[in-house]
Amino acid sequence: MISFSIYDYILIVIYFLAAIYIGFRTGKKDDTEENYLVMGRRLTLPAFVATLVSSFYGGVLGVGEFTYRYGISSWFLNAFPYYVFITIFALFFAVKIRKTQLFTIPDKLNLVYGKKVSVFGAVMIFLLATPAPYLFMLGIITSMIFGFPMWLSMLLCLIISVVYLYKGGLNADVRVNIFEFVLMFLGFGIIIPFCFINLGSFEFLGANLPVEHLTVSGGHSAGYIIVWFFIGAWAIVDPAFHQRCYAAKSEKTAVKGVFISLIFWFIFDAMTTLAGLYSAAALKDIPNPAMSYPLLAEAILPVVAKGFFFIGLIATIMSTLHSYMFISASTLGKDIVNRIKGVGDDGNRFSKAGIIAASALSLLIAMLVPSVVEIWYIVGSVTIPSLLIAVVSSYFPALHIGRNWILGAMIVSFLFSFFWVIFNIGYIEPMYPGLVSGLAVYAAGFIKREKNIA
Repeated sequence: MISFSIYDYILIVIYFLAAIYIGFRTGKKDDTEENYLVMGRRLTLPAFVATLVSSFYGGVLGVGEFTYRYGISSWFLNAFPYYVFITIFALFFAVKIRKTQLFTIPDKLNLVYGKKVSVFGAVMIFLLATPAPYLFMLGIITSMIFGFPMWLSMLLCLIISVVYLYKGGLNADVRVNIFEFVLMFLGFGIIIPFCFINLGSFEFLGANLPVEHLTVSGGHSAGYIIVWFFIGAWAIVDPAFHQRCYAAKSEKTAVKGVFISLIFWFIFDAMTTLAGLYSAAALKDIPNPAMSYPLLAEAILPVVAKGFFFIGLIATIMSTLHSYMFISASTLGKDIVNRIKGVGDDGNRFSKAGIIAASALSLLIAMLVPSVVEIWYIVGSVTIPSLLIAVVSSYFPALHIGRNWILGAMIVSFLFSFFWVIFNIGYIEPMYPGLVSGLAVYAAGFIKREKNIA
């Protein structure tokens, strides 16, 4: 059990109040779609970096869980693949995205492939951007701190995460992200020195970790490793990446912002992986490995330092929760409901239906799949192949195919991966059949296009 002093409690409560204050204080009541959804395209480089880094790193307890179980393979599976695809995104997509002057990925799909593809893509994005894993992690932490039931902890975190978004949209989201960016680095910047002081240097890790924890594979099969590598392609279709590029002040800001963010992710990954290794070495047989960071803090941190570390944990997760909640709700309201109805969106309302649906889905997934790593794995496996085919081809005219063909490729890709997961078919990871089947349909459409041109 984690113990907290009155000073730790005060610090944590101050954080929650400060986040709400910043959100309301800086969130303008914008009355245009451009202002509400993409900050009037005035996102500066420092703000771009802070909001992208913090909004894309909410899975911190999942990193702790994975590192505790499998050691440094966590970095090779959950960090390095993203670096590769983030670099690809910066080189080949960031400028193209900013030039479009659009608002969302489904807007691009609608422009190139039409309404049906756009709506189906929006459904995939709604699933991909589910805040479920981040809600689950916050529920664990706040329940641990305050002793609330899990459902109540998650509900309170949801409310705190979205109250200021009604008024300020992306502007409020970004301003709170900046605050959380500082706190996430502060939290892990505190615990690492205490690991060295109280537990020992790298020799301690070598003497107390299983041999597999110090290998690249971590004992995983090659097929499993390759799937996690391709899950790194999440960065190319992640709506937060696209949204920040749409909102960037210029094309140069978008490209530089992604590359600078990559540096900060590398630093933060190094800190979280190291802390995870120390927890695996010092804490044996934890019933729930997602608790590795909190239990490590309990073991080595003094009063106040512990409070700041937990604030860092909460801020890291909360930043992603409210960013993805905003994306999920606006995806449902703008890109699904309004596009199906054929009604224009005034852009200044945060869809209440979207809030309810995204919250309900998040709660449901968090209860059905009580593992951060499993949620990432399942959601990524069934949605990423479908989105990759459509999004990548939409930005390169030479890759465009017929609308019915691309829709067919997306649907087939999703269904193959989905049923692979549902029926728990072994031997082959679910992403493979989805990607291969979708690419097969896409290839047929591409060949037909080439024949028509000839």
